[in-house]
Amino acid sequence: MTIFEFILLGLASFRLTRLLVFDKITEFIRRPFHEMIEEELPDGTVEEYIQLKGTGIRRWIGELLSCYWCTGIWSTGFLYLLYEFYLPLSEPLIVIFAIAGLAAIIETCVTRLLN
Repeated sequence: MTIFEFILLGLASFRLTRLLVFDKITEFIRRPFHEMIEEELPDGTVEEYIQLKGTGIRRWIGELLSCYWCTGIWSTGFLYLLYEFYLPLSEPLIVIFAIAGLAAIIETCVTRLLN
C-alpha cells in the first residue's frame, strides 16, 4: 500500500464513520438502536443525549453506533477488507468517501476561520 492509498483510506474511513454516527441522512440506521432525547436546561439551551434501546445485540449495536471511535474501527475494517479483496467495487467508494472527507475538513476549517 502506498502512502497515497493509506491517506485515501484514512479520509474515506473518517467520512464513512461520520456518516454512520452523526449525519441526518443515516438516522434511519441508528433509530432502531437509540433515541435522541432533548432536555431544556435552566438557561434555556437545549441539550441532546442518546438513550440506548433494548438489550443484548440490539443494545451493543446502539452503543457501537453512538461511539465515534468504535464505529471508526469497524468502518475502517470494512473499507480495508473491501480494498484488499474487491478493488473494483472499493476503489470508487473509497475515492468518493475520501473526497467527501477532505471537503468536510476544508469546510470546517473555512467556517472556523470566517467566524
